[in-house]
Amino acid sequence: MSNPLRLLRTTILSMIATAAVAAPAVAQSTDWTPPRAGDLLVNGRVTVVSPTTEDRVLTAAGADTGLRVDVSDDTMPTLGFTYFIRDNLAVEAILGATQHEIRAVGPTGATAVHETWVLPPVITLQYRPVTEGRVSPYVGAGINGMIFFDGEDRNGFDVELDNGFGYALQAGADIGIRGPWSLNVDVKKVFFNTDADINNGALRSDVDLNPWVVSIGLGRTF
Repeated sequence: MSNPLRLLRTTILSMIATAAVAAPAVAQSTDWTPPRAGDLLVNGRVTVVSPTTEDRVLTAAGADTGLRVDVSDDTMPTLGFTYFIRDNLAVEAILGATQHEIRAVGPTGATAVHETWVLPPVITLQYRPVTEGRVSPYVGAGINGMIFFDGEDRNGFDVELDNGFGYALQAGADIGIRGPWSLNVDVKKVFFNTDADINNGALRSDVDLNPWVVSIGLGRTF
């Protein structure tokens, strides 16, 4: 995981902690009300997606080549749609696409083998323990899909990636600003595995992408 991502994660988590501590002091404010059952909260976010894979590249016979898979981070705008089933229970779906370079890393350095766009929709069920005050923290769990598209091979390699499904864990908070507007901070850990077939099966890798998905954005309740 890159240092910028670690800094962003630390900053976001610090904001959540600070907001939680400050919540009692602003709880009596009437210029923002947490979303209620039947409300729709739409968040526009800046999102960093950081895969954590370091899986081995094997030959068709299963021998270790000494190479490891590395997948680049990406930062893109995303949208989150959260519908409140109850005051303290909501369902969120996120939409967005990110672009990643896949590299084979060995003793002499890294070689780019493929670049692909990924559509990673995630649907989570959120529990929100605080239904009053300016801060609405939540935790969630759900499922995700990984759809690879618009891929381009690099440096003479031929790479195929399998689409599939995984699961996700989530934590975050909506922090009231004024009227229907709020600040959103969100961290997800997505668990997803794909098979990478390289050069028509001459090389292969069982890749655990397992990205951190870290976001900050502005929300509006409807």
